[in-house]
Formats: sequence, structure tokens, C-alpha cells
Amino acid sequence: MDILFIGGTGQISEPVTARAIAAGHKVFVLNRGTSAASLPKGVEAIIGDMDADEPYRNLGSRRFDVVCQFRAFDTAQIARDIETFRGRTGQYIFISSASVYQKPPRDSVITEKTPAVNPFWLYSQKKIACENLLRDAKGLNWTIVRPSHTIRTGLPTQVEDGDQLGHRLLAGKPVIVAGDGSSLWTLTRPVDFAVPFVNLFGKQKALGETFHITQHMNAYSWDTIYQALARGLDVEADIVHVPTETLIKYDPDLTGPLLGDKSWTAIFDNSKVMAVAGEFTAAADIDSVVEDSVATFKARAASGEWTPAASDDLFDRIAKEQRALGG
Repeated sequence: MDILFIGGTGQISEPVTARAIAAGHKVFVLNRGTSAASLPKGVEAIIGDMDADEPYRNLGSRRFDVVCQFRAFDTAQIARDIETFRGRTGQYIFISSASVYQKPPRDSVITEKTPAVNPFWLYSQKKIACENLLRDAKGLNWTIVRPSHTIRTGLPTQVEDGDQLGHRLLAGKPVIVAGDGSSLWTLTRPVDFAVPFVNLFGKQKALGETFHITQHMNAYSWDTIYQALARGLDVEADIVHVPTETLIKYDPDLTGPLLGDKSWTAIFDNSKVMAVAGEFTAAADIDSVVEDSVATFKARAASGEWTPAASDDLFDRIAKEQRALGG
């Protein structure tokens, strides 16, 4: 099939592009050209910014069997896609986010029947609005895919920026985990995500449906994740547990990422996507899951090109004051 990826060199989309090529599809990628060199052999690059009129408007004059939208984050972008591809593609796939699921969660396991209600995070609310706009669209065969936390080049983190977390671990500084460190979190490698994702292409049973693609019924505590990162870096993790409510008082900007996402347990049942795209497996050993992220961070750290984040002093202060309370 002829497949158009809007964005094809990102954290998720680059492995998906490679998988689609390996599956025999003809892949076209619209991106800004800054990372076109990393595209797999055989991919046809269409240089352009998706927020500019050209060449985006001309895409509608071409026929693609599948269009995959990786870069849309607001309804204006989705509205333009609807007008551009309505009646001109067999399947339009929108990459949403598993963060849209109900917060606080009411069930221990998340399925696609879990309501999409997130009162804490604007990012998730925008994704929900995009999904709703697609569902109301006429003449467009849509599929919604919700990845959870996918990792390839960045370190998985709950509070700090990924590279900030890595440098704090290397420096022996305390790293912060919200809560008591026992809440369970799902991590998925994009290379594993890519298999069922590409298998959704052209599937009649995928049209008008929503799927999440994650590890199946498997998750790790945040303490386990940070300890695995530390092992990969050959250091010990000095973890300080801080209540979520306390962290938000220190930095209100953490409200969305924590209350809207990472402070809650997230375990996913992937039965629905398996019924359409086929059975798939994802790496489950935590050291294997974080291996690529650790390796790419090490390469960046070795370059020496890093400036401590402005929030570094704040995290030092939070850790010190929490420990003063006996935590």
C-alpha cells in the first residue's frame, strides 16, 4: 500500500517507518527536512511544515491508502486533515495518547472502554478534543491509536526531564519519585509498538475504532524503573519519595504530568488491538526495555554538551526538605 506519514522520524514514528518498509509498503514522509537523512532507504521524503500551506495542501491531490498523523496536537490541525484527506484515503490514523484515560482511574486495568476524561492536563484534553472531532467527521475512515509511555532515545522519568534525571544519577544527586514509589507504570519500546501498529493498515475492522498499543498486562514500579536506569549507568539511585500534592505545591506545572498521568498506576489490556492486528509481544525485562534509552543518553552525556536545568536547584531543595521531615 501507499502510506503517508506526517512526521516519520520521531520517537515512535521512526521505528514504525522502518517496519512499514520491511512489510513491503511504499512509504512517503512529510517532515521539515531537518531529520530526513535518518529515513530508511526507500522512503520518499516530502519536505514541508505541516503548519504551512505548501506543500501540505497539495497532499490532498494525491491518493494514499493510509495516512498516519503523528504530529497533530490541536483541533485546528485535525480539522485541516479532515478537509485534506476526506474521501482521498482508505484509512486515516491519528496518534493520540493513553494519557486521555480517566483520572483518577476507577479500574485497576485500562481497556478502550475506560472513559477518556482527564481534568488535570491540557495536553490530554487537546488529544481528547481531536479524537472527538474525528469521530464527528463525515467521509473519513479514521482509526485512533493511543500509545502509552514509549521510550527509545530519552530516559523515562516521572518528574525531572530525562537528561536531567540521567545527569543527577551520574552525579550521585537525589532523584525524586512521586508517592511512595510503588505505583505501577507501563513502558513500551517503539520497535515493539510498530508491529501491531503497521498490522492495522488497511484492516476493515480497524475503521471507526480506537486502540491502545502498549505492553500487555505488564508494568513496573517507578522505583524499579529508576533502579534499572541506575544499573545501566553503573551507579546507585538515591531515591527520595515525595507526595504528589507536595510536588505540585513546589511547582504547579507538575500538575498535568503527575495528576494527569504519571502519579497513577497504568496497566493496559491489549486484547482489542490483538483481535485485529494479531498477537504480538513486547520486551518485558526492565533492563532490556530501557537499554536503548540508556545507551543514547550515555552518548549524549559523553559529548559534554549539557547545561543543568533551571529546576535542578529546586529538586535539590525538595529532596533536602523532604528528608528533613524524616522521608
